[in-house]
Amino acid sequence: MEVIKTGIEGVLIIEPRIFRDQRGYFFEAYNRKEFEEKVGAVDFVQDNESESSYGVVRGLHFQKGPHAQAKLVRVLSGTVLDVAVDIRPGSPTFGKHVAVELSGENHRQFFLPRGMAHGFSVLSEKAVFQYKCDNFYSKESEGAIAWDDPALGIDWRIPVEDVILSEKDSHHPRLSELGQEILL
Repeated sequence: MEVIKTGIEGVLIIEPRIFRDQRGYFFEAYNRKEFEEKVGAVDFVQDNESESSYGVVRGLHFQKGPHAQAKLVRVLSGTVLDVAVDIRPGSPTFGKHVAVELSGENHRQFFLPRGMAHGFSVLSEKAVFQYKCDNFYSKESEGAIAWDDPALGIDWRIPVEDVILSEKDSHHPRLSELGQEILL
């Protein structure tokens, strides 16, 4: 696997080594030993999967305090724009984001260390999205930022009139409305 650094410390794009022949392809989606050598030790404890239609925007979600989560995300089918926003207090890139296109065809993965708000938009007709977490979900520790916070400047690559949100995701505060202590 090749690890590509981004503009935010610890946020990485991972390109697997793909073996193709007349039968199709094969790659290791996750190899703990190689991951630890190239990225670091992360004890993943939970895998999640979702299916979404074109225009769906999920996020920007995070877990606070001792329930913060590092994530390794990928797309099994379809195409998404995956976004990580740095919400680590004191970080030189606080409030900045990295966006990467993940698809069932490019097989890229995106690693987000703890302290990131995370979201994605579905660019294809449908997309199956999968991710590993290094900490269990805690309802009491969930937090979120408005997907359309103008200070973040995220281009979700979906016309606003086509965006589909859950009721919950349509009412999150802007990053500036969250106190630093709420992010810890």
